[in-house]
Amino acid sequence: MLEHVKLCSLNDYFVPLGSRLNKGVYFYRFNGYSEEIEEFIKKYYDAARKSGVIIEGKIPNPDEKNLSYYGEIMGMDFQMSIGFITASLKKWLPRMNDSQRQNVATALYDSLDSMRKAGKTENMLKNAYIKYMCWLYYKFERIVNQLGENNIPKILYEGDVSNYELLLISILSNAGCDVVLLQYHGDAGYRKLDSSSSLSDDFSMSGMKPFPPDFNLKKVRDKIQNELNNERLYGIKPTLLNCTNAWIKGKGLEDIRESIALRGNDPKLFYNCFIRINGVEDKLTYANELYQLQLELKNAKRKVVIVNGQIAKPTPDEISSIKRGNYSRTDQMIMDLSANIKYTANIELQRLMNKAFVDVMLMEEAAGGNLNKLTNKAVYLLCWLKRYMPQLFSNWAHPEISCFIHLGGCKDGSEGMFLRFLAKLPIDVLILVPNLNEKCSLADSSLYEVSYSDTLALDRYPEDNSQVKMGTAAYHAERELDTLMYQDSGMYRNRQYGRANVINLQTMYEEIKILWDQELKYRPGFSTAEGVVSIPVIFSKVSGVKDGQLQQYWNSVKELVTDDTVVVKKAPYIESATANPVKSFAAEFYKNGRLQRDKIKNHSCYKYGILREDMQEFMLDKLQAIIDQKLIRGIGENGMEYTVIANVLNLPKDIVRLIQKFDFTKKNPKLIYINAAETLISLEDSILVAYLNLIGFDILFFVPTGYQSIEKYFNEKIMEEHEIGEYLYDLQVPDFKGFSSRSTRPGWRDKIFKRGN
Repeated sequence: MLEHVKLCSLNDYFVPLGSRLNKGVYFYRFNGYSEEIEEFIKKYYDAARKSGVIIEGKIPNPDEKNLSYYGEIMGMDFQMSIGFITASLKKWLPRMNDSQRQNVATALYDSLDSMRKAGKTENMLKNAYIKYMCWLYYKFERIVNQLGENNIPKILYEGDVSNYELLLISILSNAGCDVVLLQYHGDAGYRKLDSSSSLSDDFSMSGMKPFPPDFNLKKVRDKIQNELNNERLYGIKPTLLNCTNAWIKGKGLEDIRESIALRGNDPKLFYNCFIRINGVEDKLTYANELYQLQLELKNAKRKVVIVNGQIAKPTPDEISSIKRGNYSRTDQMIMDLSANIKYTANIELQRLMNKAFVDVMLMEEAAGGNLNKLTNKAVYLLCWLKRYMPQLFSNWAHPEISCFIHLGGCKDGSEGMFLRFLAKLPIDVLILVPNLNEKCSLADSSLYEVSYSDTLALDRYPEDNSQVKMGTAAYHAERELDTLMYQDSGMYRNRQYGRANVINLQTMYEEIKILWDQELKYRPGFSTAEGVVSIPVIFSKVSGVKDGQLQQYWNSVKELVTDDTVVVKKAPYIESATANPVKSFAAEFYKNGRLQRDKIKNHSCYKYGILREDMQEFMLDKLQAIIDQKLIRGIGENGMEYTVIANVLNLPKDIVRLIQKFDFTKKNPKLIYINAAETLISLEDSILVAYLNLIGFDILFFVPTGYQSIEKYFNEKIMEEHEIGEYLYDLQVPDFKGFSSRSTRPGWRDKIFKRGN
C-alpha cells in the first residue's frame, strides 16, 4: 500500500511513481479557484480521461441487474477476513495482479473494520462490501489493474462526496491511485465525513477565491475541445515570434525611428512596436516632426502606409474577392476564410499572417457577438490585408519592419481589430491622436500609450513640404481660446457640429409662433453630446381656420415666413410625372440593406458633390435612416426604398441650398405647406417632408379643409395635428411676396420699449 504524500507543486501529480521524491500518491481536495488551478484541472482531466476515472455527480448505486449479476457470479456470502476478500477479488476482477489484489483487499478490509469498530452490524458490513464490489466492477474496473504502476491512474471527482464514495475512493488511493476532489461549495460537507482530514489533504495557495458559479467539468471539457480545435486552425506555426514593445524606451516617435538592427539580435524574434500618442508635445513643431519622421523612414528603405482619419471601408469589389461559404461554427469559418491569406513569396510571412488572423478572430469570438457579425469582421480584416499587403510586404525578408501610421483615433471596433492584427506582424503600428477632443476606441493590453496635455487639430498627415503647416504661437493661442469658449459653454462656433438627430416637439398651437424663429439652442430639448446635436423641431399640421376669420388666418401664416422658409401654396409641390435622372440608377445605390455611398458619390447623376463633405455624409445618413425606420409605406415590401432614394437624391435646388446653409446650433430652415384645395398630396411630397423632418426642418402644414394631407403615405403618425377652428373650402392662397418675416403691427415689446421715446 502507498502512503499519501504532500505536493510541492501541482505538476507533481503528473510525475511517474518511480520519479517521485517521496514514493507515494496524492489525494487532495480543491475548495477554491485560480487561473493556475483551472489550468491544472484541464491537464488532470485529460490525464484521467486517458488513464483513470472521471466522476461527474454521484456514483450510481448498484441497481437490480447489477446485484443480480453479482449474485449469479459471486453468490451472496460474506466473511470479514482478508483471505475471503482476496479470493473474491481474484474471481470478480481477474485482471488485477497479486500485488494489486492484496493492496485492495487490505485497504477494503481496513475500511470495513473501521465501520465495525464504529458500531456497524454484520448485515451493514455485508451491504457495504457488496456495494464496493459492484462499484469496483462497474465504475473502476478499467483502472484496478493499473494501481501502483509507474504511470499512476487518476480519479477526478466533481461535487459533494458521500461517505461510502469517500471510503471507496480512499481504498483505491491507498492501493496506488491519485485523487482530486473538486468541491465547489467548500469544505464544510466533507468535514462532516472526515473531520480530521485523515483521508485527504486540503489544497491551498495564494490568490485562491471561490469557484465561479458556472464552473464545472463540462465547461472544462468544452475548453479542452476548443483548444484542440483552435490548435488545428493554426496549421504549421511560424518559427518567428513577435517581440512587441518589450525593447522600447517609451519615447514614442523615437522608438519608431529606432534602427531595426539596434532593437534586438535574437534571430527567432522580430522587434516591432504598437504605440498610441495622444495630444502633442509642441504644437509649433508637431507637423514638421511628422513630416521628418516619414522622410526618415523612407530614407531608411522602410515601407510606410499612412491612413488619415478612418480606414476606408472595403468596396463591394474587395468584399467579393474574399472566398467564403456558409458557416455553422466559428472554427469552421476561421479555417475556411484563412485560406484567403496567401503570400507565396515568403511562406514564413504567410504563416505569421495566418497565426495573427486566428489569434485576433478567437479574441473577437471571446468578446462576444454572433457568428454572422464575426464573419463580417473577418471579411473586413482580409479585405484590408489584401489592400495594404503590397505596400507593407513587397519583397519582404526578415528582419524588415514596415510602418503603418493611423492619424486620428480608431472610429469603430473593426478598425481596432485590424490594427491589433497588424501589431502581431513585422509592422510598427503608430496611432496618432493629436486632437484630444477625438476619441480612439482601440483598447489592447499590448498597446503602449504616450500622452501630452496640448491638443492640435490636424486632418491630414504632412507627407510632403506643401502639406506642412506651421501655426504661430498666436494662432495656437487663439485655437486654445476657441476651445475654451466653445466647449461646454453654451456658445458654438459656426458649423461646429457635423451630425444631428431631431426631436419632434409636442406643443400648443399658440407656442408655434413663439418657437418658430428661435435659435435651436434656446428650444427645450436641445443638447450636444459626443459630437451629435439633438435638434428640437416643429412638425405639425394645422387644420381649420380659427373663428373662420380668413384675414387673421392668412396674416398668421405670413408672420411665419422667414428668409429661410420654403412656402408651398399648391399641391403637389413635386409632380409624380416630373423627370428624375436618378430613378433609373436607384437600384444600383442600395444593396443588402445599405446605401452604396461610394457608388452614389462617384455617379454622374449625383448632384450634391458640390456641398460640404460633412453635409453630404449627413444627408446620406438621413437617407439611410428614412429607409431603416420604414417611415414611408412599402419600404422593404414593394421596392419603395428605391423610390425614396431617387427622390431624396433629386431635391429641388432651393431646398438643397437651405440644407447646405444649415448650422445645427442656430436657426433651422422651414417648410410651410398650404393645401387649401381638395388635391391629394403626392407620394413624392410625402417622401420630401419625411426626409426634411429628419434633416431638421421646421415643417408646418396649413390645411383649412381638414382633409388628409400626407398621412396616407406614412407608416405611423409622426406629425402632430392642431384643430384650431371651422373647416373652410375653395380658398385662394394669397401671394406672400413682399411680406416681411414678421408682422408690421407693433408687438407688446415695441409698445413697452418705445413708450418713452
